[in-house]
Amino acid sequence: MTTEFVLLLGLFAFILLGALVGNRGPVKTFQASAPRLAAKIERDISVGHKFNRADTGEPTIMWHDPNQ
Repeated sequence: MTTEFVLLLGLFAFILLGALVGNRGPVKTFQASAPRLAAKIERDISVGHKFNRADTGEPTIMWHDPNQ
């Protein structure tokens, strides 16, 4: 029981201190990484990256040149 209490107390202290650190805290980290993640997802959607059928492996989205 003491071991579990010490582990939980350590985990709680680690999370609390991490939230209070400031610019290096988890909230700032997620805020800084959200635009990069959105850009990657937007690029993947625009080029059809990783949109394949599981059974055949062929792409589900077929892109055609709009100028032809």
